[in-house]
Amino acid sequence: MPKFIFVTGGVVSSVGKGITTASLGRILKSRGISVSIQKLDPYLNVDPGTMSPYQHGEVFVTVDGAETDLDLGHYERFIDQDLTQASSITSGQVYRNVLERERKGDYLGGTIQQVPHLTNEIKSRIYNVAEVTGCEVLICEVGGTVGDIEGETFIEAIRQIRHEQPRDTVLSVHVCFLPMVGATGELKTKPTQHSVRELRSKGIQPDVILLRSDHNVSRDISEKVALFCDVDPRAVIPMETVQSIYEVPLLLEERGLGDYVIERLGLHGGRDLAEWREMVQKLKHPSGVVEVAVVGKYVELHDAYMSVKESLAHAGITNEVDVDIRWIHAETLEARPAADVLAGVSGVVVPGGFGERGWEGKVAAAAWARENKVPYLGLCLGMQVMVTEFARNVCGMKGANTTEIDPESPYPVISLLNEQEGITNKGGTMRLGAYPCKLVPGSLAANAYQTDLISERRRHRWEFNNAYRDVLANAGLKASGTSPDGSLVEISEISGHPFMLGTQFHPELQSRPNRPHPLFRDFVAAALRHRAQAAASGEPAIVSA
Repeated sequence: MPKFIFVTGGVVSSVGKGITTASLGRILKSRGISVSIQKLDPYLNVDPGTMSPYQHGEVFVTVDGAETDLDLGHYERFIDQDLTQASSITSGQVYRNVLERERKGDYLGGTIQQVPHLTNEIKSRIYNVAEVTGCEVLICEVGGTVGDIEGETFIEAIRQIRHEQPRDTVLSVHVCFLPMVGATGELKTKPTQHSVRELRSKGIQPDVILLRSDHNVSRDISEKVALFCDVDPRAVIPMETVQSIYEVPLLLEERGLGDYVIERLGLHGGRDLAEWREMVQKLKHPSGVVEVAVVGKYVELHDAYMSVKESLAHAGITNEVDVDIRWIHAETLEARPAADVLAGVSGVVVPGGFGERGWEGKVAAAAWARENKVPYLGLCLGMQVMVTEFARNVCGMKGANTTEIDPESPYPVISLLNEQEGITNKGGTMRLGAYPCKLVPGSLAANAYQTDLISERRRHRWEFNNAYRDVLANAGLKASGTSPDGSLVEISEISGHPFMLGTQFHPELQSRPNRPHPLFRDFVAAALRHRAQAAASGEPAIVSA
């Protein structure tokens, strides 16, 4: 029989529930317990695919093509497992399914209500993941904060599951923020007490309370929360801010969370986070630092590029350096020379995205990287940028562009996928999920992967226009990865450049702290070589931590 852990948040949003959930998964898995994780998002969007990154951050794509919350990326990175579309539930999905069934006549004669129809749909999706995955423990994070109107149905579904399942198979974890009043320098527990009271009013008594704080949490504070929230003192655990998110499993394990959870749920397994601890030590104690530019249009919100940021960190671990990101707004490069904006960086990453804002700035970044032999990694749109720049400035195709930006371009080197023609609905209609890719032997890509066939995740509508494939290849931009039938260009490289590579897929979605993605690994290694060469020639460079 599977066990269930439900993670809720209180006081404020963005309190760290996602990292807590991922860390708990890591702790249990390190003890030999099989886990799966699910995100319950109360918003009415079917998925975040059409939402602005300013509102929702990165869209994380699963292997089976679901567009999901960025927390699923944290889950996958921490537990080192691929999740599926079943791991993401939104109110939009729940309402849509219930209403579709109502239209089909499945509820003839009945009045459709939040309880039991919506709650039953939620419960069935939770139970289904536990059954399909065969996990010993399913961890479910509820998005938002307890008390949010839109989350009421999820909370009620959880209450019902606690009622339906044996007492020793369900655990409630509540993550609360402890604010500090600056005038007194005191951490205040009243917001936590009120949040727990709100949760109890919904029929759920938390079994574990995690106290998030940017300051040291004293034993007196923990004991006070335990007393007034009626929770075992062992289960009130401070979770102060740490240097790296990857330290959180170690912190929580050291403070007894793993021991308490397995005792409470009747599980078995000893502590074994040695490999994870070694990884964290390498992360925290690099031998040097290398500066890499990330050029995008949402760079003021780092969550928009969460997987890119983490993939660079993972690559840094392998290369024993700290990757210092210089976040550059693409529009800046439309107003100022790239030589000024990018001076001193040892590598350039242009991540994925859509739309014309900042497009020419990204093209300028690619031109600078190519001309100055600076390592470049283009992700999805970043590959399209690289191809466009090469066509314009190397092949003399004045006005070359993607048809997304200029439908009337005389040289449409990037064009809409055939399968995307005539599509009007924006949500869930892109080329999504994992697809195979065949690599050209001897290429940068093949040398990185050390295999000739890979599988990577996509999220795009536009693709390399095959009409220009030969002319670009003859000039030095070669397709080093294609679909198995050769019809789609998935990876492009520029010959004679130390490392200038673009992928139509999103490699950042499959990088893990213990298994850095090979393209990011080799990109950072190339950046290190560039830094060393710059230092040897007397050019400005960052050479030590």
